[in-house]
Amino acid sequence: MTSYFIRRFLLIIPTFIGVTVLVFTLTRLVPGGPIERMLNEAAMAGGDQASATTNFGGHGAGSLSDAQIEELKVYYGFDKPILISYLEWLGKVIVLDLGTSTRYSEPVWDTIKSRFPISIFYGVTTLILTYGICIPLGVVKAIRHKTVFDNVSSALVFFGYAIPSYVVGIALLTVFAANLEWFPLGGFVSDDFDDLTGMEKIGDVISHAVLPLLSYMAGSFAVTTLLMKNSLMDNLAAEYVRTAIAKGMDFRRAVFSHALRNSLIPIATSFGGNITLILTGSFLIEKIFNIDGFGLLGFESLVDRDYPVVMGILVISSLLFLIGNILSDICVALVDPRVKFGSGGSGQ
Repeated sequence: MTSYFIRRFLLIIPTFIGVTVLVFTLTRLVPGGPIERMLNEAAMAGGDQASATTNFGGHGAGSLSDAQIEELKVYYGFDKPILISYLEWLGKVIVLDLGTSTRYSEPVWDTIKSRFPISIFYGVTTLILTYGICIPLGVVKAIRHKTVFDNVSSALVFFGYAIPSYVVGIALLTVFAANLEWFPLGGFVSDDFDDLTGMEKIGDVISHAVLPLLSYMAGSFAVTTLLMKNSLMDNLAAEYVRTAIAKGMDFRRAVFSHALRNSLIPIATSFGGNITLILTGSFLIEKIFNIDGFGLLGFESLVDRDYPVVMGILVISSLLFLIGNILSDICVALVDPRVKFGSGGSGQ
């Protein structure tokens, strides 16, 4: 098993290079980069009403000279071939230098780091609540299949799943924040947060977090719940469970001692992929609730063509995804003792 996971970790390197090469190339080929943006700003500052062009050579009536444009190309690394620029960028990433943001004019790591606490708070809390509620709910629904509780809960779960999470967020914000005024309209904390006592600060964070967390959970709630229910029902119908009950084992013990562990295997396989959601989040929900998180930063960076920040976010999210896949394998091995990772991969 050790050799298997060592190989999996080594595979992170070529996969990471492939992903970053593709995105880095796209950032150099698509129009509207930082140089074009500065040409537009210069044209607007100079009173030029004509639209600025989207290529490096034809800057038209902009107030930047050819020499200044060449200096910008050198500054942003557009004066070199894509492969050379990528290798230089990769060399900086290896020494933990993600470059400088073209929008904020500060190190990319400092820009990203300031969003970590908010994103980790919402990501980890959503993950804990989703698994903490969906797994027990799925177990109860499987045991009480086709009862009133199962039918009503399924209707509610499917209703939440059918509506996009950002629509859920708008509805919650309109009803419970704007109309009823039970919760704040947005933000992570109140403006007077520093003046509050310890318990008041905790209450303030919770009051701001309730509606966004409900919006985050709306989509994944149904999938995890029904996955748990269907998996448990399949195991309850398996011969090994029926044989155990026929030999006199209590039904409750058969569920929790035998069927439940095997039913967690599909949940374990998807656990690693959910790790990425801890940071990426949803830029739409963050925009609706005015949360200055990781997802909103990524969206704004794409819109403003802040490529160093885009690549920095890609580095973190891709590494999390690749490591998350390995964590999924570890979770499956812990849940299912039949799984053995040999020299040829996984097997039973």
